[in-house]
Amino acid sequence: MNTDRAGGVIFTGRRTSPLHDWAVTPREAIAIQRALAPKIVISPPPSPLRTVAGLDVSVGRFEKTCRAGAVLLEIDSLRVLARARVTRPVPFPYVPGLLSFREVPVLLDALAQLPSLPDVLVVDGQGYAHPRRFGLACHLGLWCDIPSIGVAKSILCGTHALLPQSRGSTSPLVHQGETVGVALRTRAGVKPVYVSIGHRFDLASALSLALRLAPRFRLLEPVRQAHALVSDPGA
Repeated sequence: MNTDRAGGVIFTGRRTSPLHDWAVTPREAIAIQRALAPKIVISPPPSPLRTVAGLDVSVGRFEKTCRAGAVLLEIDSLRVLARARVTRPVPFPYVPGLLSFREVPVLLDALAQLPSLPDVLVVDGQGYAHPRRFGLACHLGLWCDIPSIGVAKSILCGTHALLPQSRGSTSPLVHQGETVGVALRTRAGVKPVYVSIGHRFDLASALSLALRLAPRFRLLEPVRQAHALVSDPGA
């Protein structure tokens, strides 16, 4: 049985057993990332995808608690089906490149409170576009064995060419000679977001889904809903 720092059972999604313990040092966390990165499956997602969970965490750099939100939506209509929010002690220190060890345990608690598992996870953060190719979306997707993508508001690694100002314009995000994601303009004239695969997805499918989930705003609707859910400390 896998436990968190408080001794509670950790939710594993569709996976039958957990991948590792969470009570680790930063050095151990880096070793875990390197060991698990080759297990990421890059392939078109299973079809059809009917539901999506948007996920976000709100935590100040020096706060002792954090809020995680999971919002379940229909993909076709973007109708909200369920919301779940939890407040937990921060499980891991702030270390650049190790965000998933700070956020995934709390997101798992939020996901466990949804009435059903989604067909795909969309996180506010990086996936494959990570120095060790194992960002938040990869870690969460692999842990739950659920298709996942990451959509970040800023770049962690890599560079891209200038994008045209029109909605839907793209440019590959390249790091050390490898395309790790794509810069995507979801609204004309606004800053792009950065899409990368998490697990059981390919980049073309991730890009197509991201545009589909962002009909009006810069942020994808599932992530926008999750962000609103965790942004109000008193909610």
